[in-house]
Amino acid sequence: MALKIYTKTGDFGKTSLIGGTKVPKSHLRIESYGTVDELNSYIGLVSDLAPDDHIKLLLKEIQDRLFTVGSSLACDPDKEPLMKIPDLEEADIKLLENEIDTMNGALLPMKHFILPGGHPAVSTAHIARCICRRAERICVNLQEHDLFVDPLVIKYINRLSDYLFVLARYLGHLLGVAEIAWKPRIN
Repeated sequence: MALKIYTKTGDFGKTSLIGGTKVPKSHLRIESYGTVDELNSYIGLVSDLAPDDHIKLLLKEIQDRLFTVGSSLACDPDKEPLMKIPDLEEADIKLLENEIDTMNGALLPMKHFILPGGHPAVSTAHIARCICRRAERICVNLQEHDLFVDPLVIKYINRLSDYLFVLARYLGHLLGVAEIAWKPRIN
């Protein structure tokens, strides 16, 4: 028999962290890993729209790392989880940096701010970047409220947002889509 997807345990606005601690569904920790989950979904969409197999492969790796990030954020830091939770590594951040450098090598230097758009793949990568920045802000907010966040989580999310910005530009390059320069209206 298949497990039911609904448990009814959240019907009163509470949920459990890994470790069993009950918190309101509005808790910053829930907001943090919920935002990472949203980001992961958008990265799946970017992958579906990407015209390059290497990018698709790397985005799947990033999605895996985001499950690691979500697991870390979902843990009660005061309780040892019964299950083994995967860890981020500095090598995960270095991979993003290497990819950023490689893509940047194929791009013209930026001489202006750019507007998201021009192709669904480009626009979706920018949406993912914005969600990534929100996830970063929420994680920093957790820290500011003295709630533990692994420093590598914040570093990874920060570098991922940089990667997604460069990826949006690089996707435009691959697709032959011109960047849309922001031309501020000056009265």
